[in-house]
Amino acid sequence: MTEPPSPLRMLLSRHTKRREFITLLGGAGLSLAANVRRARAQQPTVPVIGFLHPSAPDAYRPRAFRQGLKDTGLIDGENSAIEYRWADNQLDRLPTLARELVQRPVAVIATAGFPSVFAAKAATTTIPIVVLASDPLRFGLVKSLSHPEGNLTTSDGR
Repeated sequence: MTEPPSPLRMLLSRHTKRREFITLLGGAGLSLAANVRRARAQQPTVPVIGFLHPSAPDAYRPRAFRQGLKDTGLIDGENSAIEYRWADNQLDRLPTLARELVQRPVAVIATAGFPSVFAAKAATTTIPIVVLASDPLRFGLVKSLSHPEGNLTTSDGR
């Protein structure tokens, strides 16, 4: 007794029409592409955190920033992403770098150094700005530390 031919053998047999075979492959490719698009659409997006600093990049600041985020449950590359912008001590670059982060768009901008705070504040009124500076009240960025106005807040949660 002979076994029935496998579906692949039937598909490739001389009795299969070339057009049917190509149609079958094309349909499978479209189905695969649709499934990939659907899977990508279902993947949750991670918040992008902007980091704006007036100096040049160094090894310490990004590491300390990532550790601070990790302490709050945000892990770069897993459940969040960080976009760094460094002015390389050229303060006139800060407004452009701040606008880049706004256009990215980021979920929040962390600023270090008052020139960065002013640049971020000028670039957006809607994206939250976390001030990583010691006294934003003294420099007129906020009128009250207990109730900062607009989209500014301090890194210590005040």
